[in-house]
Amino acid sequence: MQNNQIKSVYNEIFETYPKVELEDHIKKLIELDHFFPYNSTFYCLTNTANKRFDYVSRNFTACTGLSRDKMIADGMDFYWSLFHPEDIKLWLKSLQNLMAFTMNELDDDQRKRMNYTWNYRIKNGNGLYVNIIQNTTPLQFDETNKPIIGMAHYTVLNGEIQMDICASAKILNEHKEYETLYYENMSSANLLGVISNRERDIIRLIITKNTSEVIADKLNISVHTVNTHRRNILKKLNIDSTFELVNYFKNNPKLI
Repeated sequence: MQNNQIKSVYNEIFETYPKVELEDHIKKLIELDHFFPYNSTFYCLTNTANKRFDYVSRNFTACTGLSRDKMIADGMDFYWSLFHPEDIKLWLKSLQNLMAFTMNELDDDQRKRMNYTWNYRIKNGNGLYVNIIQNTTPLQFDETNKPIIGMAHYTVLNGEIQMDICASAKILNEHKEYETLYYENMSSANLLGVISNRERDIIRLIITKNTSEVIADKLNISVHTVNTHRRNILKKLNIDSTFELVNYFKNNPKLI
């Protein structure tokens, strides 16, 4: 799929009012970038209205070996040109499904508390494909409350890791904990398809070393319900202990 085809589908997904402005708090995040250490992640301020990056963090070149200046100058056209051909169709489908879920299933207040994750592969500066896990939090919305400006964090993983294309949407609840409202494996219906959204939230909290009591409080459910979910998770995944569960998911970061 060529870039003009990507642009056509992308325009349909994010069709919006083109006039947007960066808020002061976003500008402050740009200032803070100068103090962040170099690591295997970078972030961008994404603008779907004009298909550009309003900011690209310093770590971009360190993580990818690619030109930060070109990323800023050429915007999403340049970034799309790096995508693995086999991932483009599934990636676009994941964006379509996430946007349909956002606009049809969520109210205005919920949209402002959402966080979205999806993954794909890009070609780095050495000509090798690497896995990218993109985690985006909307920051500004258009007149129809469609998200148009977002803070996107990108984690770069070795391209030899086999990863299905997945998409998820989480909401920040009253306890300031993310709860999964939507999850879809775009590549296949593998074993993890049997894991429910609630079980996915519990797994995420287990591997960050939360007790059943803390998990119950964060998700506003009973300790008995948490323990029932824990037993069901082990049974579904054919795993014998929490220790094995933690190790399994730590070695499969896309699943969290």
